[in-house]
Amino acid sequence: MGEYNMITIRNHVEWIGQASEWFCPKWGIAGKLLQFICEDMKKQGILTLYLVTDHTSFYERYGWEFLCMVQGDGEEELTRMYVHHDKI
Repeated sequence: MGEYNMITIRNHVEWIGQASEWFCPKWGIAGKLLQFICEDMKKQGILTLYLVTDHTSFYERYGWEFLCMVQGDGEEELTRMYVHHDKI
């Protein structure tokens, strides 16, 4: 696998649409992206992250813990919520 130059999208909001289209089919680098996001949030002082998804077992492989089932406003179905804790 080649080298990747990762940047934060918050510094380039004009790329959000293009980035989401590009990332969608790239599940092979998902683990690296999760790691990058966790490290970036840690640098910002955010040590606990939450994630809502319908995927099962994927995030556990990358250190996320299943927290509970949640229901969004106006949604009938429950979905999974995960948490990721980091230390300074």
